Amino acid sequence: MKRIAIMQPYFFPYIGYFQLIQTAELFVVYDNIQYTKKGWINRNRYLLDGVDQRFSIPLKNAAEGLNVVDRQIAADFRSDKLLNRLREAYRHAPYFDCVFPMVETCVQQQETNLFNYIYRSLRETCDYLGIETELLISSSVPIDAGLAGQEKVIALCQQLGAEAYINPIGGQALYAREDFRARGIELQFLKSRPYSYPQFNRAFVPWLSIIDVMMFNRVGDIKNYLSSGYELI
Repeated sequence: MKRIAIMQPYFFPYIGYFQLIQTAELFVVYDNIQYTKKGWINRNRYLLDGVDQRFSIPLKNAAEGLNVVDRQIAADFRSDKLLNRLREAYRHAPYFDCVFPMVETCVQQQETNLFNYIYRSLRETCDYLGIETELLISSSVPIDAGLAGQEKVIALCQQLGAEAYINPIGGQALYAREDFRARGIELQFLKSRPYSYPQFNRAFVPWLSIIDVMMFNRVGDIKNYLSSGYELI
């Protein structure tokens, strides 16, 4: 069964995002979707002294309603400051020496386009984790540009020959199984099981950026969770 997942781009998202990538045969990353100011596209959370903190990529001022691919990173973005924050937060983590060079490569990109910047970080993280799923940019798929929401998802699935579409469990209210079934597509929802691990012998803070997961866990253990720590509903 050819399973496809389609998601917005996120900067170093939580482990469930990569679980979705791992589970699909093809993972489509939206570039032609509206940027949401209050969302998590260009921000996430990391751990500092046992408390979750936000990090973000600042953007140039722009008109409301632009797509992600039309947003640009602010000229005053200091990648060195972000890296220093992450270095100080995780320099004593067990896998810091393995993970930080990859994070550094992603953060220090010279790319100024927001989508391209995030897309490269997703690819680099997948390479580090050994995820072999093909990544595809949504605008490269020829469908009606006026479609949105569920109809846009279905059109992408049909164009790409999907037999099943996987979405995170939080999207159950957004999609109707009967509408997908009418087009010959099985709608499935991925529900991640809790994934906990030691974080400097402090109380565990869940669902942080994948950076946190990689800093405290062997790649083999992460891959085991990606492959088995969920159920499809």
